Amino acid sequence: MQLPVQSQSTLYAEGWEAEAGPEDLLHIARAADRSGFAYLASCDHVGIPRRLAAAMSTIWYDPVATLAFLAAATERVRLLSHVAIVGLRHPLLTAKQYATLDHLSGGRLVLGVGAGHVQEEFEALGVDFRQRGAVLDECLDALRAALGPDEFPEHHGKLYDFEGLGQRPRPAQDRVPLWVGGSSPAAVRRAALKGDGWLPQGDPRDRLPGQIARIRELREQAGLQGMFTMGAITEPLYVGRPRWDVGRRTLSGGPQELAESLRAYRAMGVHQIQVRFRSRSRTELTDQIAAFGAEVAPHL
Repeated sequence: MQLPVQSQSTLYAEGWEAEAGPEDLLHIARAADRSGFAYLASCDHVGIPRRLAAAMSTIWYDPVATLAFLAAATERVRLLSHVAIVGLRHPLLTAKQYATLDHLSGGRLVLGVGAGHVQEEFEALGVDFRQRGAVLDECLDALRAALGPDEFPEHHGKLYDFEGLGQRPRPAQDRVPLWVGGSSPAAVRRAALKGDGWLPQGDPRDRLPGQIARIRELREQAGLQGMFTMGAITEPLYVGRPRWDVGRRTLSGGPQELAESLRAYRAMGVHQIQVRFRSRSRTELTDQIAAFGAEVAPHL
């Protein structure tokens, strides 16, 4: 699941999140950890321009700081950046931050990356917004090297060139998973050819099979083998029969009913689903997390 509180776009934030803070994040993370969730995710925005602030809000916690904070409070749940806009930073800086996070968490990092969409962020940081796709492509190559086993990573590209600079600690994992976010043709191609997984951005169920088929086709054409994780973001969920208006898109009902609906994602070829629960308080959210882990997940 993507964590609440740490990003508060009006598209998905619940009313109670406006007054929430670190203690709430700890309670939610621990609940997900106890309930067997695969990962917790945190977003990435450096700054939100005034023109977008009303819709997006300006509450966007830093993903490295947030996930490191929660790593110390959890034991097994993985830690995903969904997604880090790595093109805003030099890949050696990104590698230093996330390698340290992986080391401190005992190898629980999944590095999700994306191209970004807020032009003013790029302009303020001196990065060409129009070239963000090409920048991300090379960042992925550079990060493969910088997050690999070598103490002195090496990369020689058009935008970044480094060697002879030692970085320790190394990641605890032999290979940090790189999941690529986005649903445009370019993002899907990037995920297929450069990633270990795909994080779609709002694809409805009827669009997912075509996207998944395209990724498989691209990987087959390129001769790529090995594990690749297909993702999906589900509709909002509510375990049980709500006594309040949870919205017409929300899936609600008993455990068997919800599980039957969610198993349709597996039939499409999806390997992991990201869930979000409707809630009116932190307590209601942690109750939903516990109910899902105990009652719905066993049927998946």
